[in-house]
Amino acid sequence: MDQPFYVARAEVGKLTGVHRRALLEDGTALEFGVHGPVKSHYGLDSEPDLPLPVDYVVAAAAG
Repeated sequence: MDQPFYVARAEVGKLTGVHRRALLEDGTALEFGVHGPVKSHYGLDSEPDLPLPVDYVVAAAAG
């Protein structure tokens, strides 16, 4: 198998602070940032509560 079976393509852009938006090839948009203990630990209380990137990875792997 010389060629990859699938190549994921996404663009990620910074909106503000740690708030990011990813745009997938099919047009799906995902927003991520910080929440919970991570947000408190880093003193980011003014940031909106958004899923961490790792939250998406865990959900995808567990789903």
